[in-house]
Amino acid sequence: VQLQASGGGLVQVGGSLRLSCAASGSFFSLTSMGWHRQTPGNEREPVAVITSGGSATYADSVVGRFEISRNNAQNTLYLQMNNLKPEDSAVYYCNAEYLSLVHPGARYSRFGQGTQVTVSS
Repeated sequence: VQLQASGGGLVQVGGSLRLSCAASGSFFSLTSMGWHRQTPGNEREPVAVITSGGSATYADSVVGRFEISRNNAQNTLYLQMNNLKPEDSAVYYCNAEYLSLVHPGARYSRFGQGTQVTVSS
């Protein structure tokens, strides 16, 4: 699975951004997908995760401001980020768990390359 994230950039406090992540390659199906973020010197942390059925969970710090969604037909994941704060500045990574096409029943997890989000005050 290859994951291509896009949509990051520079935005002012209170602004909005929408991240996208397109999954491609050979796989049987995508299961959970999510967004994680990382700042220098810190571990990568989950921001939002969504199941194939559409159930979503969020980090406490983004509840009410971020919304995760996915288009299963297009194997695409989104993160709508509203009311952005300086502490949201980070590199955001798309993650996908998937069932292997080559090894039936095998489950894998993959991160894509990150996209930088910078919120200026």
